[in-house]
Amino acid sequence: MDEEKNSIEKRTGSGFLAPPLATPEEERRLVRKIDLRILPITCLLYLFAFLDRSNLGNARLQGLPQETLHGDPTGVLYNWINSVFYFSYILCQVPATVLSKLYPPSYWIAAAAIGWGICSTLSASAFNFGGLICTRLGLGVFEAGFGPAIPLYFSFFYTRSELGLRMGYWFGFAAVAGAFGGLIAFGVQQINFGLPLKTAGGSGGESDWRILFLIEGIPAILLGIITIFVLPNRPESTKFFTPREREIALERGSRGTKADIGAVVNKAHVFAALRDWRVYAGGVIYFGLNCALASISAFLPTIIKTFGYTNALAQILTVPPYAVAAIVLCSAAYFTDRFQTRGLVISSSCFLSAIGYLIVLVVPNNQHARYFAVFCITSGTYTAIGIVIAWFAHNLGSESKRAAGIPMFMAIGQCGSVLGTRLYPTTDGPRYITGFATTCALDALGGVIAVVLYLSYKWDNAKRERLHGRPDPDAPVDMSELADKVRRHQHV
Repeated sequence: MDEEKNSIEKRTGSGFLAPPLATPEEERRLVRKIDLRILPITCLLYLFAFLDRSNLGNARLQGLPQETLHGDPTGVLYNWINSVFYFSYILCQVPATVLSKLYPPSYWIAAAAIGWGICSTLSASAFNFGGLICTRLGLGVFEAGFGPAIPLYFSFFYTRSELGLRMGYWFGFAAVAGAFGGLIAFGVQQINFGLPLKTAGGSGGESDWRILFLIEGIPAILLGIITIFVLPNRPESTKFFTPREREIALERGSRGTKADIGAVVNKAHVFAALRDWRVYAGGVIYFGLNCALASISAFLPTIIKTFGYTNALAQILTVPPYAVAAIVLCSAAYFTDRFQTRGLVISSSCFLSAIGYLIVLVVPNNQHARYFAVFCITSGTYTAIGIVIAWFAHNLGSESKRAAGIPMFMAIGQCGSVLGTRLYPTTDGPRYITGFATTCALDALGGVIAVVLYLSYKWDNAKRERLHGRPDPDAPVDMSELADKVRRHQHV
């Protein structure tokens, strides 16, 4: 134990001996081992997290408003049920992510998954507006402990040159969830479960949406239980590594950073995150993207239905845009890791989404063009969100500043989700001009701000080079006092 403790101290900055260098093959083997253990479970968890938050869009076409909301002719009650998830999600993000540093990640993430799975499953038993509101509030509380904690958790194991692609894989499963959700909803509509049906032929059953909630909620509970036993804890404490692997993992974690490692919270860095203008600028980008994401999740089947398709066909036609978005996101994430630049890719993705909304606005009668626009919207939105999270995951410096800064800009962004859920009332159909125009403008604004952030990071890096010379990007840097203000390059 003393030998292991001394080894850990060397990596965390409390010792002074240089760690033994890992060979490239040793490091590749370690990264593969980490990938195989971490990525499958976290990606599957996000798949079901996103299914459980976004299945209202499919349930809307399966009888939920008619059975529990008295038809909801204006769409106002549906909008409230959709929005209330984000109220609890926003309020709980920052405290939940800061607290997550104090607990083993496997227990924390498992508890979040089991909690939101139970809330989603209980949604199937709701029989009125109040019941659905309660389950959606609970869903937001537990998912707030998961989503923002994952970028922080990944930063324990991956270097800056590896994080973007892994975040792309992880967030790409939100797009997979959209495609998978459409397939599940289509399948549920085609199967007669022996429940009362609203129409003949086994399609459009009144209780189809209840089956949908059960099918998408129960797996999250099971995955949460598996997470306790599968997901590694922090590199310095997990039993997943051999002693040599732990040496390499901790040396990797000290590249370019060395501060507040372990189950501690540096209060000064938390307050530094509150004062950092870039966190708020990132929040504005994330606001517009989440406005688009929430509206896609909640209304894409409804919007595609306005193109003239049936309910069932509208469900299945949501699948291709999500599948393409996942491919584009992973490709862009690989590019940003390969060339170590993210700002301009984020900006381009924001503008791609804005162009999609513009096409839907100005081409009201060409359904092929409008369906193509949906591909632009999903690809641009999902790509920008996945990469902007990775951008902040290392640029904020220390673990404590990341633990506060990441959920802060995410919380600001989730306010856009609240707006997105309320931009498409039934009375605005089938054109939904207000919703499309608002989201188009917000995406374009996000593209401009991404360029501003890119230029600010470039300017900072140039200034630091003039003052201190060009830093070694892999050299350990003590961030215990200055966090990301130390002599090192920011990721542009």
